[in-house]
Amino acid sequence: MNARGRSYRYVGPADLEAAVRPGSGGCRISSAADFGSWVAERSAAELAEPFTFVVGTDSMMRLAPRRSEHVACAGEISFIHEAGRWAVGEVSNQSTGYCPDVSSWSAVAPALDGTELGRPSDFTYEVVFRRCPECQEHNIVREDDFVYVFCGSDLPRSWNVDPAV
Repeated sequence: MNARGRSYRYVGPADLEAAVRPGSGGCRISSAADFGSWVAERSAAELAEPFTFVVGTDSMMRLAPRRSEHVACAGEISFIHEAGRWAVGEVSNQSTGYCPDVSSWSAVAPALDGTELGRPSDFTYEVVFRRCPECQEHNIVREDDFVYVFCGSDLPRSWNVDPAV
């Protein structure tokens, strides 16, 4: 996932990364026509669930069915069809594979604008990820409690999940 000026590397479980199949990187969506073609191929069951997405370093969005179980896509997004037009219903940075910062919206918004879909002004659900400096485990911060529940260590206020960044 890309947040303008920052690329997120995969930091999730190694067994999931090892299971990635060639060509499982999602469908590149750069226009309303791309989205229209892609959504027309989705089943009713797929449309009832969120999809996974990533914004690549090329600033293009890629979408994939949630149950495709690939790590090339990251956040979650759902769509609604109203008044004859598709729009984003919900969008989140929730990704245990990449753990992107909430600032990644700065890359998601323009990618969605390129698809001409209606969209919210920010993530509809923000997930705050941090890595514990003591035990190095990934953590989701809930209710602004920046303490890792398992070892009791304080978590940093700024994003630190990928130590290489």
